[in-house]
Amino acid sequence: MTRYVALLRGVNVGTTRLAMADLRRIVSDLGHEDVSTYLQSGNVVFGSAVRDAEKLAAGIERALADELGLAVPVLVRSAREVAAVAGGNPYAAIEDDPTRLLVAFLRSAPAKSTVDALVVPGGENVSFTVTGREIFLHFPDGGYGRTKFANAYLEKKLAVVATTRNWKSVRALAEMAAG
Repeated sequence: MTRYVALLRGVNVGTTRLAMADLRRIVSDLGHEDVSTYLQSGNVVFGSAVRDAEKLAAGIERALADELGLAVPVLVRSAREVAAVAGGNPYAAIEDDPTRLLVAFLRSAPAKSTVDALVVPGGENVSFTVTGREIFLHFPDGGYGRTKFANAYLEKKLAVVATTRNWKSVRALAEMAAG
């Protein structure tokens, strides 16, 4: 049994509403075990005998669409992958405020040409590091809620589905998945 974290994009932050009880039920009904959610923003941790994260994501997406009529992108990472993200933030040593550190999880690794062309919009103080299917973000002046260098911008510039989590959530999900 492998532990996984599923990250749903855009749940309970805009118009897409999803009760976490429904999310837990759907993931359990798919045959996964030890299902738990974190916060109200579409984070679910579970165990599964399935070893293909893309199949897991597609199954959850399909079930959300079939049962609730929701078209929600789902990204799945193994507990090991989330632990590596939680242990590999290049900005953690220079920033002690977890609200200024975020991670954008990407459905797939972006093309090198799009990564090379990725720039922070003028006038914004943001540092970023793209590592495979994640982008570590550091907002030293705070203000992720006001930045243009947010999830939608990253998706547009990199041509990849993304969902962003703050550092506190990343660490909590890593702990839950490890447990």
